Amino acid sequence: MSSGGAHVTVLLDEAVDSLAIKQDGVYVDATFGRGGHSRRILSALGDGGRLVALDRDPQAIAAGAAVADRRFQLVHRAFGELAEAAAEAGVASVDGILLDVGVSSPQIDDGERGFSFRYDAPLDMRMDTTQGETAAEWLARAELREITEVIKNYGEERFAFQIAKKVVAARGEQPIVTTAQFAALVRETVRTREPGQDPATRSFQALRIHINQELRQLEVVLPQALELLKPGGRLVVISFHSLEDRIVKNFMRAQSTADSLPKGLPLRADQLPQPKLRLIGKAIKPGAAEVAANPRARSAVMRVAEKV
Repeated sequence: MSSGGAHVTVLLDEAVDSLAIKQDGVYVDATFGRGGHSRRILSALGDGGRLVALDRDPQAIAAGAAVADRRFQLVHRAFGELAEAAAEAGVASVDGILLDVGVSSPQIDDGERGFSFRYDAPLDMRMDTTQGETAAEWLARAELREITEVIKNYGEERFAFQIAKKVVAARGEQPIVTTAQFAALVRETVRTREPGQDPATRSFQALRIHINQELRQLEVVLPQALELLKPGGRLVVISFHSLEDRIVKNFMRAQSTADSLPKGLPLRADQLPQPKLRLIGKAIKPGAAEVAANPRARSAVMRVAEKV
């Protein structure tokens, strides 16, 4: 979602500009984080505008209390529950939706959350610490095949089977409950290093995506967003790795193409299925200056579409 130590919002200007904000419009920031995008959206709205923000992380909800603005409402929900959040806020349709998906810098930089191998901490990894299974609890019960599939599919790790075997053997000796324990197991197993990358990087990413069901959340929110948007409303999505971007790209491409029908059906032109989205420009990536100032921005990709 964002940068290193100090919290810097990725693609801030580009994302808010792409929403094409109307003064009296209604908008959703479905991933509040620490509120960088939300504050910029509020600064562009007039008195009659409204912004509803979502986040599943209790720390983000606590941070949102600092935004004292009658036009703003923050809902404690995962972005995959967009439709429910909008209904709770009394919003039937909106002019724009922003999704900045993935893990946020405060989550990574708070060692106690268990997202990072740079700190020795409880192996938690839950974005919403009020519910669900921790990474340690999952590793304690998951079968070899399941651990292999998660690390392979979500981490794109070619040593997934070997790592899973190591985990299953190690947990028989003692529970794997800290980030340092898990990282050490992975490092012992992954002998080849990618330049500048810790061998545990891919496996930590895989566990985090699985524990938080991040790709599933993205798959379910996109149709909800399309349904919620008014005609002419914008959908702006920032993703941070290829698995997320593929989901977004395929959804936007499919919805911007009319459904094909069998040849020879007796239909008039106005009866033919119409595309539901119009793609706006090409994928946008951070410029060299932003990446230099904020290395975590280097993998960000933003895609924009407008409801027809």
